[in-house]
Amino acid sequence: MSYHHILVAVDGSPTSDHAVAHAADLAQATGGRVRLLNVMDPIAHISGFEQPEIYSQEILPRLRKAGEALLNQARDRVAQRGVPVDTALIENLDARVAQLVVEHALAWGADLIVLGTHGRRGLARVLMGSDAEQVARTSPVPVLLVRLPAAASATAGA
Repeated sequence: MSYHHILVAVDGSPTSDHAVAHAADLAQATGGRVRLLNVMDPIAHISGFEQPEIYSQEILPRLRKAGEALLNQARDRVAQRGVPVDTALIENLDARVAQLVVEHALAWGADLIVLGTHGRRGLARVLMGSDAEQVARTSPVPVLLVRLPAAASATAGA
């Protein structure tokens, strides 16, 4: 199977950066294109005590700017390799991140979703949850889960 539309969820973590590199490699090999997706989660950044105008005039624009900067950095890395690339920024209002990733993949016509994962097991996975696992379980298109090499993950956690 050839992957022409490769969707990569980007969050700025080392595992996410590694997933972007893998997606760029695949796109180069298949003549495909990459879409980088960031899901803004403003609910995670508010206390509930903010006045609505503070939220809409200060918090939301700051989160949007940070998401766009993250996407632009990743886009530049992919574009430097000669791979066609674009970006999408989604604001999460009340859905699970995994659901938004799958829905965007379907709407865009993705052939493959590439995600970075920490590869947690046992209690850590149960407590942290796993958007990557949820995407893999619910996506109708193939999902490639990318982990950092052992040496890189040791330095990333430091």
